[in-house]
Amino acid sequence: MSELAFSSFTLNGVDAQKFLQGQVTLHVERLAENTTRYTAICNLKGRILFGLWLTKINSESFEIVTTSDQAEDFAKHMKKFGAFSKMKLEDTGTVYPNIDGHQTTFSAKATDIHAWSLAAIASGQAFIQAASSKLFQPQELRLHQREGIHYDKGCYLGQEVIARLWFKAKPKAWLHVIQGSDAAPNVGAQLHNNVQVVNSIAIEGGYKALVVAKPEALEEIGVTVLALPEALSGDVARPQS
Repeated sequence: MSELAFSSFTLNGVDAQKFLQGQVTLHVERLAENTTRYTAICNLKGRILFGLWLTKINSESFEIVTTSDQAEDFAKHMKKFGAFSKMKLEDTGTVYPNIDGHQTTFSAKATDIHAWSLAAIASGQAFIQAASSKLFQPQELRLHQREGIHYDKGCYLGQEVIARLWFKAKPKAWLHVIQGSDAAPNVGAQLHNNVQVVNSIAIEGGYKALVVAKPEALEEIGVTVLALPEALSGDVARPQS
């Protein structure tokens, strides 16, 4: 986690909102101005390609933050898919994270990224890095419980697969926060056939990590399962009427 850094972009133009609406998992048109939410761009298999902290300034102006190891590929993706849209993506440099309740915001002022990472993991703020791209489905990361995905919006990349899982099935594994006594595992590593690391950080005597796992699998690997915030501790399945 010591190499973790964040890159900021602006997206401006009359087509900015329409374009993002067809790309990301949250409902961009309903996103309140000057509000930051974590969302995702997925591939056609419904797996997260890029994790984004998206801030809507207005319908023609957005600020977007990615982990720096995804910045180059994200810019290429936006330019490829947005080639015929009236908008402009600009790289505005390095930014630094701040915990804001159960969300994260960014500024140009340097902050303690290790402290942020520890707080983000403890509060269930899973985020995608280059090593975890294409590994997870949004529902597995409880993104719907963070207002990062909406199931009542129009089409976007991967929407068909994501909607099918929500309306007709349920993830077999989902997000948990754990504490272990070994060295901190790598992002994307498999701790068990049914336990995969999303984010991790070293602490005194071991590590803390966010993992996607079957609950019973965590019992087999000798870790402590910690409590997530109440908003992220419920069933990940669609509520039944």
